[in-house]
Amino acid sequence: MIEKIEIRIIKLPLVEHFETSFGRIYEREILLISVFSDGIIAFSESATDKDPLYSYENNATALHILEEYIIPLLFADKIEDPINFKRNCSFIKGHNMAKSAMELALWDLKAKKMGQPLYKIWGGVKNGVISGVSIGIKDSLDELNGIIEKRLEEGYQRIKLKIKPGKDTIILSSMRKMHAGICLSVDCNAAYGIEHAPLFKEMDAYKLLMIEQPLAHDDVYYHSVLQGDIATDICLDESITGMHKASEAIELGSCRVINIKIGRVGGYIEAKEIHDYCASRRIPVWCGGMLESGIGRAFNVALATLPDFTLPNDISETRRYWSKDIIDHEFIIRKGLIEVPQGVGIGVIPDFDFIESIAIYRKNYHH
Repeated sequence: MIEKIEIRIIKLPLVEHFETSFGRIYEREILLISVFSDGIIAFSESATDKDPLYSYENNATALHILEEYIIPLLFADKIEDPINFKRNCSFIKGHNMAKSAMELALWDLKAKKMGQPLYKIWGGVKNGVISGVSIGIKDSLDELNGIIEKRLEEGYQRIKLKIKPGKDTIILSSMRKMHAGICLSVDCNAAYGIEHAPLFKEMDAYKLLMIEQPLAHDDVYYHSVLQGDIATDICLDESITGMHKASEAIELGSCRVINIKIGRVGGYIEAKEIHDYCASRRIPVWCGGMLESGIGRAFNVALATLPDFTLPNDISETRRYWSKDIIDHEFIIRKGLIEVPQGVGIGVIPDFDFIESIAIYRKNYHH
């Protein structure tokens, strides 16, 4: 039985600023969950941040849903199994990141009680996952080129460039001339409209692995129009909020690749359903990132061990984002792969003292 749940929000500075079409950030505010049961502590983090830039959810909405609905539900119904949790909290419309945060903690708890690594319980088949890297918008082409060269030397198997209107084809033209043979993709973060179709048709010349989420964050239909007009594969991210949206997008021909983020789709159970459906339709998938701490990164690594995660994932080395992480484990690239932790549960241990030193919000909930 779950006796106590702790929520902490920490402020963790990035090694360097990260810029997308949403804007530039210098730090993350990360909501952490600890679940206490029968002498075991399980952990997770929410994919939300301080501001609702990626989606309508942020730390404030996640905290509200957790405090007012999810935690009382767990205590009242004595829920500990993640499958039962998903079923019982289905009355909550939306708020996938809040629901995912708790579901993941329950998966970590389940794996620890079984004495098994989480990825094995999830059906993972790999000891290492393919690592790609996402590079934010930079102030100059020289700066961007220097960073690409550094990331390639570090062993990343795919370079993804963030773009936005006015900072797109000029970047691609220059980088393709300097790096003709690399695996290259772009991420638009929903910054364009269907009126930009000629621009994306022009991008076919750059031989990109994919164009990620070019149109509106909740669009499926106009992506199908655009995909029918260009040769480059479209990958959907923000639009895929669950299995229903994934099947709709595939049936409409809106994309040929799907980025699966556990938080965006509401947890592992939904993510696995999308993975299995995509495998049946021969649609490759990969694991996206949300600038997670080591706790969230450990869940991403476990997810990416599933067999249909065949493209490079946005799972980078710890040092790519943090000078000091909140766990005892450093994720490192070896021969293009991030090694999967083999300990029980998520396989990493939080640094409690460091977490407390950077916490800006603390609250405990008792059964």
